[in-house]
Amino acid sequence: MARNKHPEETVNRILSVSFRLFMEKGYEHTSIQDIINQLGGLSKGAIYHHFKSKEDILLAVTDRMTAESNQLLTVIRDCPDLNGKEKLKTIFKESISRRVQNDIFTVAPDFHNNPKLLFSLLHDTVDNVAPDYILPIIRQGISDGSIETDYPEQLAELILLAANVWMNPMIFDSTEEESHRKFMVFSQMMQGFGLDIIDDEMLERLLELTAIYQKSK
Repeated sequence: MARNKHPEETVNRILSVSFRLFMEKGYEHTSIQDIINQLGGLSKGAIYHHFKSKEDILLAVTDRMTAESNQLLTVIRDCPDLNGKEKLKTIFKESISRRVQNDIFTVAPDFHNNPKLLFSLLHDTVDNVAPDYILPIIRQGISDGSIETDYPEQLAELILLAANVWMNPMIFDSTEEESHRKFMVFSQMMQGFGLDIIDDEMLERLLELTAIYQKSK
C-alpha cells in the first residue's frame, strides 16, 4: 500500500466530515462507520492511524473550532488600551458572542457519558486557559487598580470554572430558567469582587445558547 503523502489533508478531511456529521446527527449518534462512509474510500485503518477513537476526533474538531477563541483571548490579553477589569469584560462579551458557539452547542456531546471529555475540559481550563490568559489580566488589574484580590491564581480559576463549567448547560443539562438563575448568581459573585463586568446582553446570549443546546439534544 502506498504511503499517504498528504497526512494533513487526510486529517482535515476526517475532521470536516466528522464535524458535519456531529452537526447533523449529533455526536452520540455518529459512529466511526458513519464517518468512513462519507470519506470516499478512506479505510477504517486510515482513520485509526490518525485518531485513537471517536472521542479523539471530537477533541480535534473542538480544538479546530475553538482555535479562533485562543486567538481572541491573546489579542484581548495583550491589548494596551484596556485595563484589567475592561479586558475581563471584553473577554466575556466576545467569547459568548462568537457564532462558533452555536456550532459547539449544537454538537453538544453528552458529558454524562463522556467523563474523559469532561476531565479534559476541566484540565484545560485550570492548567492552560486560567494561567495563560486570565491570570495575566488579573495581575494587570491589580497593578492598575481596577481589580482587588490577594489570590489572583485562585480567582482566575474560579472565574473560568464558574463560567465554563458550572454555568455550562451542556454539562448540567440546564434549562433556560436554571441558566438564568446561575447567571444571576455569577453576576452577584463578580460584583462581590468589584467586577461589575456582566450585563443583560450576555444573559440573553447565554439563554440563546441554552435553547440551542436543549433543541439539539
